[in-house]
Amino acid sequence: MKSRGFTIIELVITIAIVALLATAVVPSAQLIYQRQRETELKHALKTIREGIDAYKRAFDDGRMKKEIDRTGYPPDLGILVSGVEDVTSPKEGAKLYFLRSIPRDPFWPDASAPAADTWGLRSYASPPDDPQSGEDVYDVYSRSSRTGLNGVPYREW
Repeated sequence: MKSRGFTIIELVITIAIVALLATAVVPSAQLIYQRQRETELKHALKTIREGIDAYKRAFDDGRMKKEIDRTGYPPDLGILVSGVEDVTSPKEGAKLYFLRSIPRDPFWPDASAPAADTWGLRSYASPPDDPQSGEDVYDVYSRSSRTGLNGVPYREW
């Protein structure tokens, strides 16, 4: 009578093939995950920067109260969401909003931190090669120390 089942050699060969396939799949999955997070970072940076630019345009167009000692850039990221009074609107208390919400830096390790706190801020008075926060927000950058797939550190994106 012939017995049914697998021999130990067949099982070892099957496990070896599965292990070999797994070693090829894991790096690919990690690469795909990193690419996805990089795409999220690009989108988040673009969204915030467009909000900052819209705020500056509204300031330059006289749509908000101007103060002589201000550069026209937002004092913080929160104001892009909370809005500012539109002084050109006939409706009293009308506001200008620049973002629905502040996107989170996908490379920030603490998921419980407020989204605005995940970004590095550069003021208008700060040099581009040494970004520092100040009285306004001229630009944002990732505070991650990691480097992108393109070889450029995320801080420089």
